[in-house]
Amino acid sequence: MDLHQLETFLTVVEERGFSRAAARLHRTQPAVSHVIRRLEEEVGEQLFERTSREGTLTAAGELLLGYAQRLLRLRTEAETALDELRSLERGRLVLAANEHTCLYLLPVLDEFSRVCPHIGVTVQRALASRIPDQLLERVVEFGIVSFRPAGDHFRSIAVFTDSVAFIVNPSHPLAKEKHVSIRDLGAQNFVAHNVVSPLRRRVIETFEEHKTPLNMRTELPSLEAIKRFVAMGNGVALVPALTVQQELARGELVRVPVPELAIERQLWLIHRRHSTLSHAGTAFLRVVKALAVERGKPFMYRIEQGE
Repeated sequence: MDLHQLETFLTVVEERGFSRAAARLHRTQPAVSHVIRRLEEEVGEQLFERTSREGTLTAAGELLLGYAQRLLRLRTEAETALDELRSLERGRLVLAANEHTCLYLLPVLDEFSRVCPHIGVTVQRALASRIPDQLLERVVEFGIVSFRPAGDHFRSIAVFTDSVAFIVNPSHPLAKEKHVSIRDLGAQNFVAHNVVSPLRRRVIETFEEHKTPLNMRTELPSLEAIKRFVAMGNGVALVPALTVQQELARGELVRVPVPELAIERQLWLIHRRHSTLSHAGTAFLRVVKALAVERGKPFMYRIEQGE
């Protein structure tokens, strides 16, 4: 039993006869009769009274009628839903980001919501190290990370350049300096992020290279907590510049350049290489690219060579 057979069956019922159904379907009456016979063979029941010329249904036909109508309505609903999906009238985009990289997404999603107002968006917070696995598990469609994942399972697009900011409270003795040397930081008490990351390792190695102590006396679980703690006058910190733009603008924190710690990092938009993007995902990429063209640095859209 297929939808074509059910459609023919419903047409015979609606037109109250085989000849009128054949005219509506632009087929011959024998062809319509053949389809109905095949349907009856498959269900194992006679569907129409043979003595009636008006397509009178048997009990089995009456029973099948309701199911046939429901199935064809479902087909119509499915076709409509797919059309809406293609035209971006429905759908949901699911991404993964951490506390840092989520901030890159805000202006992108702001524009995306204007371009595709009917698409729902979910940004799941995740450890950066877990995001590639979430992509492979198909939990999310895109991830934003500060490293390019190893292997050939992912397509990586550089979308933003961020730097490391040395921040202090406005009343801190170093706040008025135009710049400081890393050697001047050996006596400072650093408030650190307690999540192991490539940036943390690089900072530690840089202090070791310059034979300077790195006193991480306080470790906190989030960048937001670190910023607030430093703003209260407790120590100093190294954080992604993207995360302190508002505090610097409001004067709650001061950024002091440290030449030896002029570290820049790319943020990468990653997705599964060998899978078809959703219509919403394709539209999202168009917005990311358009925003990079419109705003310029530090925004960008550069597909890694070899991708």
